[in-house]
Amino acid sequence: MTRTIFHVDVNSAFLSWEATRRVAKGEPDLREIPSVIGGSPRKRSSIVTAKSIPAKKFGIVTGEPVSAAMRKCPGLVIARSDFALYAKCSGAFKKICREYTPVLEEFSIDECFMDMTAMRRLYPDPIETAFRLKNRIRDELGFTVNIGVAHNKLLAKMASDFLKPDRVHTLFEDEIADKMWPLDVGELFLCGRASIEKLKKLQINTIGELANADAKSIKMVLGNKLGEQLWNYANGIDETPVKAETEAPKGYSNEITFDDNIISWEQGENALLHLSDNVAARVRKDGMKGFCISVTIRGNDMKRHSHQHKISSATDSTTHIYTESKKLFRELWDGTTPLRLIGLSLSEMDKEGGEQLSLFGDEACGAKADSEKDRKADKAVDILRQRFGSDIIKRGGMINSGIKMRKK
Repeated sequence: MTRTIFHVDVNSAFLSWEATRRVAKGEPDLREIPSVIGGSPRKRSSIVTAKSIPAKKFGIVTGEPVSAAMRKCPGLVIARSDFALYAKCSGAFKKICREYTPVLEEFSIDECFMDMTAMRRLYPDPIETAFRLKNRIRDELGFTVNIGVAHNKLLAKMASDFLKPDRVHTLFEDEIADKMWPLDVGELFLCGRASIEKLKKLQINTIGELANADAKSIKMVLGNKLGEQLWNYANGIDETPVKAETEAPKGYSNEITFDDNIISWEQGENALLHLSDNVAARVRKDGMKGFCISVTIRGNDMKRHSHQHKISSATDSTTHIYTESKKLFRELWDGTTPLRLIGLSLSEMDKEGGEQLSLFGDEACGAKADSEKDRKADKAVDILRQRFGSDIIKRGGMINSGIKMRKK
């Protein structure tokens, strides 16, 4: 049976979600003025993580320093990141998507795949259904999405990247030559900078030229696995299933997907601090503690690698989780391969927060005193956030980092 796959992608997610909140308060719409999501221009590490269309007209690009963006546009409006808002909006649009099919795969915080194949009796016209879904999200939630409709995941994702915002696009097999092949080869999903350079040396500049090239030659240049994958993608071939989310074992996790590659230890550990703070706060809110800490990374090759460590005492401490996760991160990553995703989880949960007693006792190394200090700090942070909102206080390394997070 020919499949029907949707790819739903929020338009300029971070900025759209912040704009929607402000519009509800009667404030100007960030999408209609030069604006960005970023940190303080006084901080060198502050970068633009999302931009409005009017800001793009000033030459502002994602990933550049906020200070540079302000020089291009002195009247630029800068909005800070709000991870709690992003998680809420992400959950809201995916909840609507799940009303149309139970087979939904979360691809990132602002996009998902939907397998509509088994829903044909309920929704016989996939294009009309996609428009209905798109309009529901816009009308009920206040932000827009693009939806790509195709017979596999690759083509659906490519279609959703066509003209934006608030559009539905199709990319069926008989449309590949007209709609996809004229595009620059760099537009092909997973075709990275190194692959682009190698292909252009072969005078392969468009996706169509790659599709019509000799597959063996492409594999010789790019390697067997990547070469075959990109050649298949250029021809619209992709048999991967939409993986329906299954109920995970009791645990808490977060993932950060980066618009730009992570290439330094400082960036990676800063991301881990965000993750540790978010996971630990949710764990404490539920009155839980966990024994097993796990860190996951994913590079440009889309392969995931994970390490985990079981600690002797169940924890809900941000500092403890962060310290252990940094060790795992150092074991996982050599610091050279660019990263696109970092994830952290705490599992093997214990409602009572039990522990395995040390032969010498925690007092012998001062761990108990440190633990009590951390506990008081965490409690103070939780109280302040409950009273005044998630942005009222941030840990030192987290300020103005501007990263996107997916909640699980």
